[in-house]
Amino acid sequence: REAFGYALPSVDVAADFSHFLKKPKMPFPDFEALLTNATYSILFDENVIPRDDSKFVPVETQLQSFALNNTYSASLTLTQVLFSSAIFEGIGATKTYYDLSKAELNNTVSKTVLSVQTAFYGVLLAKAVLDITNASFINAQENFNNVKALYNHGMVSEFDMLQAEVQVENIRPVLLRIENALVTAKDGLKIIIGVNQAEDINVSGEIELDSIDISNEDELIREALLSNFNIQSLELKKQVDEAFIQLDVSEYWPTLAAFGNYTYTGSSDDLYFQNYDYSIVGLSLTFNLWQGNRTKNAVEQSTINFRQTEEQLLLLKDYTILEVKAKVQELKRVQSLIEVQERTVKLAQRAYDISKVRYQEGAGSQLELQNADQDLRQARLNRVQAIHSYLVTKYELDQLLGRTNPQYFTYFNENDN
Repeated sequence: REAFGYALPSVDVAADFSHFLKKPKMPFPDFEALLTNATYSILFDENVIPRDDSKFVPVETQLQSFALNNTYSASLTLTQVLFSSAIFEGIGATKTYYDLSKAELNNTVSKTVLSVQTAFYGVLLAKAVLDITNASFINAQENFNNVKALYNHGMVSEFDMLQAEVQVENIRPVLLRIENALVTAKDGLKIIIGVNQAEDINVSGEIELDSIDISNEDELIREALLSNFNIQSLELKKQVDEAFIQLDVSEYWPTLAAFGNYTYTGSSDDLYFQNYDYSIVGLSLTFNLWQGNRTKNAVEQSTINFRQTEEQLLLLKDYTILEVKAKVQELKRVQSLIEVQERTVKLAQRAYDISKVRYQEGAGSQLELQNADQDLRQARLNRVQAIHSYLVTKYELDQLLGRTNPQYFTYFNENDN
């Protein structure tokens, strides 16, 4: 809109009042000498008096003032540009620049969404780890209570009871450390979503596997090169830089404008003005011949900027391809790891149940039960961490592919309209 305004008519109003403290003067022939010489010339030519050239006086110049003390004027000027390459190129460039601004906004929104998703699932991971550790802590407490009861009846040794108690106390500091990690994760999420640190937030949800189709890597790369917000922004910046080159080149072209002026003015030696008005219309053609090579230097600088953006775009595309391939390989690795961890958790649970029964029947040891519990806890942790890693990598790949949910852009698009 601003650029288009330069193509519309310009209306200017001006007014001024001036008073001469000392009037300007200019050299002018002596009117008295001219009148005297003219009078004698007529008298001599008409033979009214005898001719006597001594009557003629030399004509000299004298400083005389023709200005009046007070002058005022008020004018209205209308100007319409008929041709200006700079204006026309500028109007064309603004549309591209506007698209660039929207693309950069979308890029920022997309990165913010990824940051929120990463922080959100970081909180869910901390909660899941806390739940797993807490479950292990409860198992250890129940085991200690059972062993203590058996010890009181003389059925197990004091050593077994001490081992069970040590297991409980070893898990307690781990539990406290994970609780602090959960608080820290929530604080990080509050910073990203703009919530006051003093406020408490409750994050609900579970870390569940949400698979993504990565079977066609070439198709994913094509999608990234087409839809990636970083690439879109740089593509538009390249177009803007190219438009700036044409804008600078347009300074070589002339500017043609039509104008009209109406002026009302008056002047006097006192406050009784003699007023009159006048108007004028015309065309103005401006053509710059030389301005210290400023236009040439500007074109060269714009061309350099264009080449730099072009090179940055090529590097960004190569980097994006590399990132997509890396994310796909990471997803494949983690997906296979999750399948292994699912089976490992089942095996660890089965081993813990067996060791628990064996100890109750007197066939197993307290150490065997503790090892089984640790293996179960570690298997659960490995599984949930693998799923978390898969989800974060998936969202990072979505961001590379430009798959950010369109609803996150709705607010800005509605305000723009």
